[in-house]
Amino acid sequence: MGTIVSFDTKSMRVIAIKPLREFWKVHHDAETPLKAWYTEVKAEKWMKPNDIKKKYRSVSIIANNRAVFNISGNKYRLVVAIKYDFQIVYIRFIGTHNQYDKINVKEI
Repeated sequence: MGTIVSFDTKSMRVIAIKPLREFWKVHHDAETPLKAWYTEVKAEKWMKPNDIKKKYRSVSIIANNRAVFNISGNKYRLVVAIKYDFQIVYIRFIGTHNQYDKINVKEI
């Protein structure tokens, strides 16, 4: 029989903060909300999409393990891909609504 490997981490890892930093250099009003989101998510331990909904009621859960967060009072959109089994959140997109409307959120 095979061995079951458990990746029991204490919190989510966010890969990577660089796109967030680059975004808030241009959109200064997004800096504080993005830093707050980053800090909050690092303290979480999401095992399934419903775990995200418990904290972020306005999050949109999308196919292909994607989640869309409203940032700065819904002024910006943040799309992440989540690997629940490894406790990793990958930043896939951060932008304005207009930019968001031009992407395929399921594939980005």
